[in-house]
Amino acid sequence: MGLLPMDLDILPPSDDRVFKLILTHPEAKQALINLISNIIGRTVVDVVLLPNELAPGDTEEKAERFDVNCKIDDGSQVNLEMQASRIVEDLDGQHRNLKGKSVYYLTDLHSSQPAKGQRRYDRLARSYQITFCAYTIFPDTMDYVNSFSLRHDTTGERLTDAVSLTFVELSKLDEVVKKPVSNMTGLDKWSVFFQYAPDLKHRELVNKVIESEEVLQVAGNLLMSISQNERERAIFRSRRKFQTDLQSDLATAEDNGRIAGRAERSIEIARKMLKRNRPIVEIAEDTGLTCEEVENLRKGI
Repeated sequence: MGLLPMDLDILPPSDDRVFKLILTHPEAKQALINLISNIIGRTVVDVVLLPNELAPGDTEEKAERFDVNCKIDDGSQVNLEMQASRIVEDLDGQHRNLKGKSVYYLTDLHSSQPAKGQRRYDRLARSYQITFCAYTIFPDTMDYVNSFSLRHDTTGERLTDAVSLTFVELSKLDEVVKKPVSNMTGLDKWSVFFQYAPDLKHRELVNKVIESEEVLQVAGNLLMSISQNERERAIFRSRRKFQTDLQSDLATAEDNGRIAGRAERSIEIARKMLKRNRPIVEIAEDTGLTCEEVENLRKGI
């Protein structure tokens, strides 16, 4: 039935590779249809997966992409991705990199349609970019689903419905998990599954969610199969180690940058004080430089 054993170590479906393995599996077609239907707000009856792997010779980007690219029955294009790592996104505090990447994926998807000599621009298929995120992007909003389209800045009038960008913040499910499963929406259930499947404290709730939907039972079975595959577990550990090492390296570089920045500011202040003929000892005390460093600066002026 896809239920997760209460003591089994489960790989997180919020990992981008695991996310893609589940949703692109041949047995998961109805699950993918159900997930997309719940996000775009209409009943999807068919979906076709589209290849999005990069050529092995491409030296600019990784050869494997973990977003799920597909086309639904009305011709609309849908791209789903899972963002769990905060390595780059956290650096500016505004998540500009993640937002920019989602916009890039959306515009690249929409502009990939043949137009010249084949279609009119007003007849291009709709394009949806859907980004699941394991952390908070919009702290000022309570909703865990935030959708964006092209609208007038003042009146809110929609320019076109040709493109749509949706963020599903899995970090904002505190109120969702308080609901009875019978009161959860389809997207609530999927979000709980993605966020809490590996969490033993929420395992009972996740199993109730899985039990409530046949498509989630399929997803649960696939997740267990992936989790028990030693190769996939080794890949997951390797990727997690790489991400952790990269995060550590970035933090070290950031700290070194701050130290270098402080040193540059201290030197600049010391030079100004030297030009005002302030005592070397006083300059050293005010800037944190040694007297020898201040003396060397004085000789260089």
